[in-house]
Amino acid sequence: MASFGGGTRRHPRSRGRTWSRRAGPDRAALGIAGVVCAVAGFFALGIVLGPVAMLCGWLAMGRSWAGSRPVAALVALVLGAIDTLLALLWLAGTAPPGGGLL
Repeated sequence: MASFGGGTRRHPRSRGRTWSRRAGPDRAALGIAGVVCAVAGFFALGIVLGPVAMLCGWLAMGRSWAGSRPVAALVALVLGAIDTLLALLWLAGTAPPGGGLL
């Protein structure tokens, strides 16, 4: 008689999954969160949301430039850098409010 949960396979859900390799949030979710922060940073709090977007993008890329990079992570990194640069220029007084994009 088989007990509850005892089958012929020893670990049915563990094939190909190593949880110790992926510590923390999912990389795709970090990339999307970074894009959202970067876009929101163009409208408000760019000096805060820009670096947050760059950090999320960098972590979503796996902290390196080598290998395949998800598109959302790269977009978050680039938009976060642009957002931070525009916020710093605005704080320095050399750019009009809104960054002069329109």
